[in-house]
Amino acid sequence: MTATDTRIHRRIDVELGDRSYPVHIGSGVRHLLAEKIAEIGAQRVAVVSARPRDTLPETGVPTLYLEARDGEEDKNLATVDRMCQAFAEFGLSRADAIVSVGGGTTTDSVGLAAALYHRGLPVIHLPTTLLAQVDASVGGKTAVNLPQGKNLVGQYWQPSAVLCDTDYLDTLPKREWTNGYGEIARANFIGAGDLRGLPLEEQIAASVARKAEIVAADERDTGLRHILNYGHTLGHALERATDFALRHGEGVAIGTVFAGRLAGALGRISPERVAEHLEVVRSYDLPYRLPAGAGTAELIALMRLDKKATSGLAFVLDGPHGAELVSGVPESVVAEVLDAMEREH
Repeated sequence: MTATDTRIHRRIDVELGDRSYPVHIGSGVRHLLAEKIAEIGAQRVAVVSARPRDTLPETGVPTLYLEARDGEEDKNLATVDRMCQAFAEFGLSRADAIVSVGGGTTTDSVGLAAALYHRGLPVIHLPTTLLAQVDASVGGKTAVNLPQGKNLVGQYWQPSAVLCDTDYLDTLPKREWTNGYGEIARANFIGAGDLRGLPLEEQIAASVARKAEIVAADERDTGLRHILNYGHTLGHALERATDFALRHGEGVAIGTVFAGRLAGALGRISPERVAEHLEVVRSYDLPYRLPAGAGTAELIALMRLDKKATSGLAFVLDGPHGAELVSGVPESVVAEVLDAMEREH
């Protein structure tokens, strides 16, 4: 991973040999799209966008525009099927490319469609939410949900470029800021450092840079990359338990507090480090209490569905050597920590 500061924007390179790609961060970087399409050599593109047409940059080539909706309700195989059929009707070929414009769910589903159509077309991501800019658009993980769980059908498919235009964030509602800050808060515990108080662009760049380092070292989630799931095991369970009324970043924030307390209960970190988890989450004005209706037994059952849980309950937890995947965590300890957490009334 290399990072470059310019007068206009920041560039971070995800270094994966001949599949390396740049992540551009800053105001107006969406206007680099035509240049990136030309570098790929694509003759035509399909732009799948959850944002209004008048906010989209020029592509420089004949373009199919497809509307998308951000949100978990469309993050499924039916959406991928509709996209691929539209690509085929347009005559998109292996000489072409696909562009996603939207939040994390749009990025995930469009990325999977790009990975599957013609066994893989180049894709460029223009993430338009804070969550997507700091997490979903970088790293090549694409997936959609099944009724049985989140992200159960997916593929690794690295983009050709990522354009994180901070202008897109200007119109975000408050809850979408919360959604993104949940991922930034957990970055504090996976090696990004304390990002509180930094300008937003620097917080995005630091989060992306840390993720780029981890992905470059472990692209396919066989070891180190597990730490990116800090706070996610409970977070995903909370999303499911609330039928996605709780947003992803909100669940991750609560999951981060839980991860600190579970690590403390297992004797992995000091009480001061446990307290720091809550302090960081609260500093971003993020939720930290469990939802009132989410029972301990239900949450444990949902956490058993986590993809990391190949032998009992597994969590990414802080420890003497930093965050790492811990398998075989006793259910009794998990239950005690959940029972002790504050709940919404």
